[in-house]
Amino acid sequence: MTRYVVPIVVFLIMIAVFMIGLNKDPTILPSPYIGKSAPAFDLPRLEDPARRVSNADFGGQVVLVNVWATWCVGCRQEHGFLLELASSGTVPIYGLNWRDRREDAQQWLLQLGDPYVASGYDGDGTAGIDWGVYGAPETFLISADGTVIYKYLGPLNRQVWDQEFVPRLSAQAGDPT
Repeated sequence: MTRYVVPIVVFLIMIAVFMIGLNKDPTILPSPYIGKSAPAFDLPRLEDPARRVSNADFGGQVVLVNVWATWCVGCRQEHGFLLELASSGTVPIYGLNWRDRREDAQQWLLQLGDPYVASGYDGDGTAGIDWGVYGAPETFLISADGTVIYKYLGPLNRQVWDQEFVPRLSAQAGDPT
């Protein structure tokens, strides 16, 4: 009798686990930094390796940190929206070019436009690991005091921006729409 009961119980537990997993939003991944200071970074700039970009460049203002790469399909999907967002002046966008070839990334920005105040070059992915990056694109909303407010995994677009970022920006100060 127990010979049949144990496999049935295991099977029912597996079904429950799968059902729970199917109801989760795949764009929501926990970040250990939400509500904590953004990880410190200091990287060579993509466009000029002799210059650096770091958290200190945020200058006490709310910023976005966008993790991107030329090999990333979702990064190409969101690029037009990032250009639109950058031109609106709503929030400064800093790029983290992740696990990419410098030459490819520089060419990408020359051809498609550069929405970033500055992009740090993270060719070996070390800074991305420090930030808990799962893959590109990922976008972090950082408060003026350097705290991670929100992390979004996937391509940004107007709908995601309006639903997820605008309310959090509004809570920081004023109405940035």
